[in-house]
Amino acid sequence: MSAFLFDRLHVGMARVLDLREAQHGITASNLANAATPGYRARYIPFDRILANAVGRGDELAMRRTHAGHVMAPGADPRSPEIEEIEPPAWAADQNSVNAEREMVRLTENSVMYEAVATGLSRRMAMLRYAAGDGSGG
Repeated sequence: MSAFLFDRLHVGMARVLDLREAQHGITASNLANAATPGYRARYIPFDRILANAVGRGDELAMRRTHAGHVMAPGADPRSPEIEEIEPPAWAADQNSVNAEREMVRLTENSVMYEAVATGLSRRMAMLRYAAGDGSGG
């Protein structure tokens, strides 16, 4: 029954929320370490993860993480693929955090999280409506 109610899109949207939450923590850590010598800014490459998730045929190499699950590489919210940004050659302290870039990433991540959360909320509202025989209650 749950496979019918909570399809791949629903599960995928929930996974995206988990990844967005992880990105928020990574970005906050980047900003907190903006003055730490040698610190490398990190981020989750959503473009690549999403491209892998919607790939077709052989492009999508699946892996089994649990007896009942199969997922695309880098799509596990507990251990997402994380990229490090190399510092520019002129950075004397070898720190790669750019506060403006991180604030843009934080804002974009918040907007995307809210959009997916809204979509998930609307799907749940449709299920509640259907469960109430369309009577709205």
